[in-house]
Amino acid sequence: MSLSDDGGYGGDGRRGPETGQTRTRLPDNDGDIYGPGRRSRTGLSSRNLVTIVGVIVLLLAAIAFANRGGSGNSETTADDSSKDPGHTQPTAPTGTKAVDGKTSGIASGFAKTEQGAQSAAANFAVALGSSDMFNKEQRHKIVNTVMAPSATATLQNKLDDAYSPDFFKTVGLKADGSTPSGMTFVSRTIPVGTKIKDFAKDQATVEVWCTGLLGMAGEGSVKPVTTSWFTLTMKLAWTGNDWKTLTRSQTDGPAPVSGDVPASGAKEIAGAVQGYGGFTYAR
Repeated sequence: MSLSDDGGYGGDGRRGPETGQTRTRLPDNDGDIYGPGRRSRTGLSSRNLVTIVGVIVLLLAAIAFANRGGSGNSETTADDSSKDPGHTQPTAPTGTKAVDGKTSGIASGFAKTEQGAQSAAANFAVALGSSDMFNKEQRHKIVNTVMAPSATATLQNKLDDAYSPDFFKTVGLKADGSTPSGMTFVSRTIPVGTKIKDFAKDQATVEVWCTGLLGMAGEGSVKPVTTSWFTLTMKLAWTGNDWKTLTRSQTDGPAPVSGDVPASGAKEIAGAVQGYGGFTYAR
């Protein structure tokens, strides 16, 4: 039995002859006196509703499968990068141990690979740009550690001439290279990135993009700490089972636009330099 929404048996709301029987509704045809069949209140047949629900279920299943498969994860695991080296991003870590140890406080024992050469160049840049270079004894120790034996004597003489009393004065130090009382001398090189320019069996040329800090932190300093941007080009040689520097040169930039962060006070800068240590860099 099928009742229409208007309470009658036909589309026109009329009842049939009083026979006590129920009329059977027929399919829509021209001239059907009972009118069209009853429509769903939602305007959708049960078959259409089932189809739509099925599509939604399939979409949800597809999304769940995609997330389960890791397509939503933008990171590359160590296993993924080993299977597809070309997918590894230029700055992605490899998971390979950078160095075996240190010599005179400077990282040493780099791998004889492109990445090992880049790691060596970055750490050598830090050492050669440190405040220890302003002390003759420390400077000689650094040069003997990072430079190839064939280049040590020549560079040592050039640096001894460059770190002169006049140069010390330009950065706020005393003529003998010591720091004035109540001041904190700052000289740091921070590698931002490295790039191989040339690599052969026993030699490599590496560029190290750096930012640097140089100046004097303290009340009344006339040489406040400033930042700089530069690129070091280092030619390295595989010597004594490690990378050593043959030559180095420096050019300005690339330099970004300065941000709008207010400059910190001398006391805050001095505290940061004394409280924050450096790193061993690895490519």
